Amino acid sequence: MKNLPMDLLRTFVTIQELGGFTQAGELLGRSQPAISLQIKRLEELVNVPLFNRTSGLRLTEEGQLLYEYARKILELNDTAVSRLVTSTVSGSVRLGIPNDFEVSFLPLTLSRFSHAHPGVTLDVTSELSVNLRRDYRRGEYDLVMSMDENPSSEILAQDAIVEPLVWVSGPGFQLDPQAPVPLVLYPEGCVYRRHITEALNRAGIPWRIMYCTSSLLGIQAAIEAGLGISALASTTVPASLKADRTLQHLPALGEVTIGFNYDSSNLAPASVRLLDYLRSGLHQSQRFG
Repeated sequence: MKNLPMDLLRTFVTIQELGGFTQAGELLGRSQPAISLQIKRLEELVNVPLFNRTSGLRLTEEGQLLYEYARKILELNDTAVSRLVTSTVSGSVRLGIPNDFEVSFLPLTLSRFSHAHPGVTLDVTSELSVNLRRDYRRGEYDLVMSMDENPSSEILAQDAIVEPLVWVSGPGFQLDPQAPVPLVLYPEGCVYRRHITEALNRAGIPWRIMYCTSSLLGIQAAIEAGLGISALASTTVPASLKADRTLQHLPALGEVTIGFNYDSSNLAPASVRLLDYLRSGLHQSQRFG
C-alpha cells in the first residue's frame, strides 16, 4: 500500500485553494518549480493527472476526489498535532471580525480552532471594518479581519483576497423602475454602503434608505420582509437571499478586499495558530462559497 506524503498533499490542497502554483509557493515558502515538482511526484504516486492544465488549472475528476480526501487527511493531521502540543499554546486572543462574516465560514473555523486548542480563550467582537481597523490601531485587538477597497499597508498580500460585491434581494422581489431604489444598509462607514450609494449616484438612479442596522441578521430579516435590497460580498450571502452581480436596471458594484491586520513581530503563538486557521477558512470560502 502506498503512503501519500503529507507535504505533497498540503501543496496540492494549497494550490487548489489559492488558485495557482505561484500563489501556493508564496504561502508555503517554495519556488514555483519546486511546487510543480511536488505535484508531478504526487501524480506519479497516484498514477493519474490531478489538474487539467488546458482549462485554467481545473481539477480532473480524479483530482477532485483526491482533493476531498486530502482536505480531511490534513485536517485530522493538523488537529492531532495541535492537540499534542496544546501545553505550549495557551492564553487569549482578541479577535475582530466584520459583521457579515459572523454567520459564514467563521463560526465553523473558530469551532475547529477551539477544539484543537482548548487552552486558548477567544475574545471575538463583530463590528464594521472601519471601526475594527480604528480600534486595532488603538491596541484593542491582537488580530483583525477587515474589509477594504484595496489592501492597506497593514495587510500583507498573502493575507488578502478580492471578493465581488453582489446585489442581495428577497425571493420574488421586483424593483419599481418608477420609484427610488429601497435600500437596507449598514451604518455610515460601511464599505458596502459606499459602493451602493456611489454606484447608484454615478448611474443617476434615485434611492432611499428604508432600514439601517449594524447587524447582518437585521439586514437579512429586513430584506426577507421585502423592505428593500442591499449588497454583500458574494461568499457571505445567506442561503435564503438571492444574489446578482447586476439587478434589473441597477449597475454592478465592483469588488472589495478582505484581509488581516496584525503585527507579525508581536503576534503571540496562540494568535499565530488562529491566523493560520482563519487564512485557510477564508480561502476555502472563496473557492467554494
